[in-house]
Amino acid sequence: MQRVVDLLKKNNLLRVIDKEVDIDLEIAHIAYVEVKKEDSKALLFTNVVSRRLGVKYNMPVLMNTFCSYEATNLIFTREPDKVAKQIEELLHMKPPKSFNKKIEMFTKLFELRKVFPKRERFRGACQEREQKGKSVNLYDFPILKTWDEDGGPFITMGQVYTVSLDGEKQNLGMYRLQVYDKNRLGMHWQIHKDAAHFFHEYKKANKKMPVSVAIGGDPLYIWCGQAPMPNGMFELLLYGLIKGENPRLVKSITNDIYIPADVDIVIEGFVDPNKMEIEGPFGDHTGYYTLKEPYPVMDVTCITSKEKPIYQATVVGKPPLEDKYMGWATERVFLPLLKTTAPELIDYRMPENGVFHNLIIAKMKTMYPGHAKQFMHAFWGVGQMSFVKHAIFVNEDAPDLNDYEKLSDYILNRVDMNNIIISEGVCDALDHSSPGSCYGGKLGIDCTGDVIADPNKKIIQDDELLNISRSVSSDITALRQYKTNTKTPIAIIKVVKTEKMSTLFDKLEPIKPYTKLIVFIDDKKNDLDNPYMLIWRVVNNIDAKRDIFLSENFIGIDATNKNTIDGHEREWPGDVECNKEVLDDLRKRGLIDINDEFIKKFSL
Repeated sequence: MQRVVDLLKKNNLLRVIDKEVDIDLEIAHIAYVEVKKEDSKALLFTNVVSRRLGVKYNMPVLMNTFCSYEATNLIFTREPDKVAKQIEELLHMKPPKSFNKKIEMFTKLFELRKVFPKRERFRGACQEREQKGKSVNLYDFPILKTWDEDGGPFITMGQVYTVSLDGEKQNLGMYRLQVYDKNRLGMHWQIHKDAAHFFHEYKKANKKMPVSVAIGGDPLYIWCGQAPMPNGMFELLLYGLIKGENPRLVKSITNDIYIPADVDIVIEGFVDPNKMEIEGPFGDHTGYYTLKEPYPVMDVTCITSKEKPIYQATVVGKPPLEDKYMGWATERVFLPLLKTTAPELIDYRMPENGVFHNLIIAKMKTMYPGHAKQFMHAFWGVGQMSFVKHAIFVNEDAPDLNDYEKLSDYILNRVDMNNIIISEGVCDALDHSSPGSCYGGKLGIDCTGDVIADPNKKIIQDDELLNISRSVSSDITALRQYKTNTKTPIAIIKVVKTEKMSTLFDKLEPIKPYTKLIVFIDDKKNDLDNPYMLIWRVVNNIDAKRDIFLSENFIGIDATNKNTIDGHEREWPGDVECNKEVLDDLRKRGLIDINDEFIKKFSL
């Protein structure tokens, strides 16, 4: 990690903050603001305290390690697209037809020896210092509290290492970990994750499950922990492939889990499968709080560290954040593997304001009628792609997938009622909008065809359309039109909700001649002139089976917060928002330099 700090500093990608900062809210708020800047940098906090605990820490805190595309390339030591090309070559390797080709293949295969983790017999640098038994104290480490309503401090960049009951499979996952007290952690591994599958094996056998949590070391370890590797494959194989060197592992002190020798901190322990405790709430990467739920508890038996460790953390909430760049690398590296399931796939994007699993836009070579619909079902059945809620497919003649302005025009000129699929399936455990946990509606839109016929919509001014709408319902408070140049003009409508939006949609017959797609949003906490955050709100807040209404050449989307009016029985979580007093104080102390426009732009 020190090497990466030096590398970031050398490339002007690191900002060192020597002023005193608190682990409660302050560090996270500074990092949250920084990563939203166009020239964002990683942050190294060297004067870290906890006023709550009365502690001054002697270890720095590193935030926003993946602060930009440039920083991500440096961490990878090459561009992720080049990693993807290497994977694609391995996937399509054919028997050599000449001696030179045999030598070339042998060289490639010989290099693969560096992929496999190497178990060392000595202690690692991560085990220079040791706390064991009663001396274990998680509060000796600067573990952050990120948001006001969080259930407590959370480890947010923990590499969680586990093994299957038979010892045959290893897993590295990235899960948040709530600090309950000095020697207990809440294990937020969700139902679909490999570690949770291992946990159920131990539970069935009524055996305690060993777990080791690493923090720091090469940042690529944590990226590998969130990578969607095929089930049963150890994520550190990916590290070896990318770096071209064997990951060096050492055995934990109090369990049999192996962890990288060069990480900064290792927290060892066991999970009793018969113990559960309430975990959360926590302001998560969806931009909403995930609610309190029972999760397993890890009893910590030992903590080891380097002599001079660096504590690595991240901040999650409303986009854009560090996961924008981590997600970009994942998207690039795993394109070849996705093509094995969908060979006509050309490329895809998962925009960060779509919160990744909530929106995917894919470009494909359309070969026959229904091809895009076939792709939709393939995507929804593949690994972590099965969590995608909304999928839009475009043909190979579509604009560049990074040119959202032109791409959205292309899509909206091809939205046809007959090419909209509403289905259902598994959802991410963090999804709050579905009627039930981990299962809900899915939307697929086939925009691979030709431009649709002119819908003969008469475009009028926003205030005129608002007046017509308000003549139908006084619940409507404001209106803004987008993309009136396309075949699918959009009207975003603010409401103070007193009835179901499906009922209001049916009443809005008078505006049908003027628009094709209406989107209902709540009157509060939404800015009609901020499309980036509007997209974030819409894809977060809808369940396709319940919230999309289709009429003849007229589409409605209910992106309001759901409540008893909608028959929604689950608790609806609140937005993740900064503490205003903390923000104002950080501005006064010169630790952040933002104006009110910045705060509004990113809905801080």
